[in-house]
Amino acid sequence: MTNEEIQAIFFIECDEALAAAEAALDRCRAGQADDETINAIFRAVHSIKGGAGAFGFTALQAYTHGFETLLSDVRDGTVSVSDPLVALMLRALDTLGDHVGAARDGGTAPDDAALLAQLAAAQAGAIAAPDTDDAPPAGVAPADDTDDFAFDLDAMLGDIVADVSANANWIVTIHPHADAMANGSEPILLLRELRALGDGRASLDDGAVPMLDAFDVEQGYLAWRVTLPGSVERSAIEDIFDFVGDGCTLTIAREGEEVAAPVAAVEASAPVVAPVPAPAPVAAPAPTPEKPALTVTPPVEAPAAAPAAAAGQSIRIDLAKLDRLIDAVGELVIAQAMLAQRLSGQGLAGSEEMAMLDGLTRDIQESAMSIRAQPIGSVFSRVPRILRELESSTGKAVRLEVSGEGTELDKTVIERLSEPLTHLIRNAVDHGIEPAADRIAAGKPAEGVLHLSAEHRSGRILIRIADDGRGIDRPRVYAKAVERGLIAADAVLSDEEIDNLIFAPGFSTAQTLSNISGRGVGMDVVRQNVKELGGRISIESVTGKGSVFTLALPLTLAISDGMIVTVGDQTLVVPLAHVVESLRPEAGDVQHLGVGRAMLNVRGQFLPILPLESAVGARGAVLNPAEAVLIVVDTEAAGQAALLVDTICDQRQFVIKSLDTHYRSVKGVAGATILGNGRVALIVDVDELVAGAVSEAPQLLDAA
Repeated sequence: MTNEEIQAIFFIECDEALAAAEAALDRCRAGQADDETINAIFRAVHSIKGGAGAFGFTALQAYTHGFETLLSDVRDGTVSVSDPLVALMLRALDTLGDHVGAARDGGTAPDDAALLAQLAAAQAGAIAAPDTDDAPPAGVAPADDTDDFAFDLDAMLGDIVADVSANANWIVTIHPHADAMANGSEPILLLRELRALGDGRASLDDGAVPMLDAFDVEQGYLAWRVTLPGSVERSAIEDIFDFVGDGCTLTIAREGEEVAAPVAAVEASAPVVAPVPAPAPVAAPAPTPEKPALTVTPPVEAPAAAPAAAAGQSIRIDLAKLDRLIDAVGELVIAQAMLAQRLSGQGLAGSEEMAMLDGLTRDIQESAMSIRAQPIGSVFSRVPRILRELESSTGKAVRLEVSGEGTELDKTVIERLSEPLTHLIRNAVDHGIEPAADRIAAGKPAEGVLHLSAEHRSGRILIRIADDGRGIDRPRVYAKAVERGLIAADAVLSDEEIDNLIFAPGFSTAQTLSNISGRGVGMDVVRQNVKELGGRISIESVTGKGSVFTLALPLTLAISDGMIVTVGDQTLVVPLAHVVESLRPEAGDVQHLGVGRAMLNVRGQFLPILPLESAVGARGAVLNPAEAVLIVVDTEAAGQAALLVDTICDQRQFVIKSLDTHYRSVKGVAGATILGNGRVALIVDVDELVAGAVSEAPQLLDAA
């Protein structure tokens, strides 16, 4: 593996660590700052620091050291968790993300000197308010951290210099576990690195080695005790063990300190390494003259016979390889459809072998798509930082509520969802949620609420962005649309039609330009991005109570299930996710309303009948509903309708090909696919087709 590939893995792990730290800090904001939560933040920052040092990212390493030092004090209880401290650590985490981005892209590292000063001041018990100047509080000098370091604020990028200590020697005890060398670790190399730090002395503890008849070659019995000069920096010792993981039990302490023995993680016969005493039956709290000993112990492992441990294992796969697999599966689906078409002509379509091939093809397709599936929480996790920036720029307080973050969808959809979601959130905070004074006057809490949710429904994913703000100001939207010439001054529009005016290109109701809104390049981009994903966006708004934007998106952009139908000389595909039922109407089920307009009575519910002939330019289609087949479909925005088709040919998986890429966007068409006979068939955009037909002829529903 090349250095570039290893670096790429490091940055992936950085993203995971940042997400874990942000989730833990959010729990702290909610008052759940327990020991494990603080440890999760510390581990995330420490892992980034170790990798930064290994790859020579000095600015990133220096910054993480300063952040980690404060977290160490919080973890040890010398700095208590408070709301101002959590706010400071969130800003520190945002800057850490900027550092990681600069290291990844080769850009300029952010100016972090002022923030490092505030982190140092927090160690001394002086936490600056989030909106104060970057300068440290008057009269508060940066406190020495627990690693005997001090921040030189005159140095560029907050470089950290050693504050050499002449204290007692360091005592390092190392007990490798049975699996110490499973990942390429070598205890002897660790000892050599320790001794290289100074005039180190190492001694072997072989007291746990059993007699030959009880000796297990797969167990670890040896331990080492290394003495190092007190002038050695503690962080230098810890850095040696950054990538050891759970391979050994490690204790670092000053000579003479009283600390509890490390817990044996796996072996019942694990030695107690001198000079660490065994715990007494009732242990009194140990004194902490400068810093408690660092003990790194893995969790107790499950018994070897339990298969659950293997279930959580994972490997990293290059996305390009995964894309090639998905493409190959798509071609397999097409080839299987072609084979089924050919065998059908020979009367062999229903053979046992063909049924087995159908099942295997579907299993392979579902397995391949599940590999690409990721929780939408990876997108939702970026929202807290966006909200913090918006709160700072608008002065509004907003509480984020999230549900359904474990809902999975295709990675490609997730990657392209970030931009429209960001636009909607910025719009909700800037236009929807009122300032605190206005909310209080309206009888609302001063703090606004933004709720994000995701759920699966009928083969699609629904994402909702809801706020409890003022709702859409329809008179103002209407007036702005008339002013910009988007509608006539005497136009009569429904509430839904007025709401949809905000998606017009260049439309904005902002009074002034700002970094958030006012340039008219937001909502039209949102609708276009969602449309390119094969989805739809709808609005529900109640004046004074808030708005809900709903994004209905496909689970995948690659392969789906569909019903193959014929309309005149055209063969079309209707996505199965929209299909409710198909039927041939009986006498009296169809009610005609004027020329070319008809309604279908389905168990007392009247649905508009939409011929597909004009929508796709077909010729020779059956126009009499009594002689055709009606497919009842369901849509998010326009409800149900009945599509008029000639016949239903088959139900199959189909590979989605984008028309935008190969031709151009076509109204009422979501894409194309290749049929088993090699012909190209258009995929019907059910949402757009039904919504367009209903909006053009609303009197149909009124008449019903």
